[in-house]
Amino acid sequence: MQINDKSEIQSYLASPKRYDNMTYNRSGKSGVLLPALSLGLWHNFGFIDNIQNARNVLRCAFDLGITHFDLANNYGPPYGSAEENFGTIFKNDFKNYRDELFIATKAGYDMWPGPYGNYGSRKYLMSSLDQSLKRMNLDYVDIFYHHRPDPDTPLEETMGALADIVRQGKALYVGISNYQPAETQRAAQLLREYNVPFILHQARYSMLDRWVENGLLETLENNGIGCIAFSPLAQGMLTNKYLNGIPKDSRAAKNLTYLDTETVNNNIEKIKKLSEIAEGRDQKLSQMAIAWILRQKQVASVLIGASSTNQLKENVKALNNLEFNEDELKLIAQIIS
Repeated sequence: MQINDKSEIQSYLASPKRYDNMTYNRSGKSGVLLPALSLGLWHNFGFIDNIQNARNVLRCAFDLGITHFDLANNYGPPYGSAEENFGTIFKNDFKNYRDELFIATKAGYDMWPGPYGNYGSRKYLMSSLDQSLKRMNLDYVDIFYHHRPDPDTPLEETMGALADIVRQGKALYVGISNYQPAETQRAAQLLREYNVPFILHQARYSMLDRWVENGLLETLENNGIGCIAFSPLAQGMLTNKYLNGIPKDSRAAKNLTYLDTETVNNNIEKIKKLSEIAEGRDQKLSQMAIAWILRQKQVASVLIGASSTNQLKENVKALNNLEFNEDELKLIAQIIS
């Protein structure tokens, strides 16, 4: 796909001040420093979306010091299209900055028909990464994740495939996503035996979804593994969007898989109370929600999406106030408990 340059957007030259204001955190006990906010390409980067807008968002992110871009094989829609669009933009804008970027992709959910296009077999993971690298115009990714546990494939096979992917030079590091604490512990043991750098667990985490606090964060701490949190705004609930009702064009109004009207209505009183605390901190609710996650020492980065450069800039402002006093934390705990 060709980018339509009739928009008069000029060739990209990254801001020389891109590292001046971003916070970087170590991922576990690895040598990798991640930006406190990373950009996820789950939404807004597929073929159904405007590629020029996607290009603007990626440029803006890098200019703000966001060096980590997170993808997966089935991001789009359609599947694969986010990687393909990213590959087009990378070739045009970011090829000269490759060594300043930390690029991730994943495999684990359904990707193509038949028995070899899903879950965690060696065949699926290796085939998927080969396809991803072609779509993204890359020789390697910085980290490759198994996207979810496979109840039927032996963990030794899945982790062994990740280890061989590193040995083949197709990924520098490996990670997992959506694994429970016991599964994470076993994966860490196997990857230590394989002498492969396992540095990140990508987990859903927000004020309204705190499952990682029930053992996962402790497991990561004990194994020297970092956490990168996705859905920090609970699919938009932890923003100002729903404070005055459910907009007709919102995700909740459409009753999509990840968010529906019932879920919003069940949480609206909590959301309003949290918004009042955010106002007292001179923050938007979304900014406070991001800062609240970053207070956890195991969290190396928070993964945010962005449909526009303005939305991205607003979320990055969360870094202007990361400190919470004891009264704020107690009050937040009472609201979300």
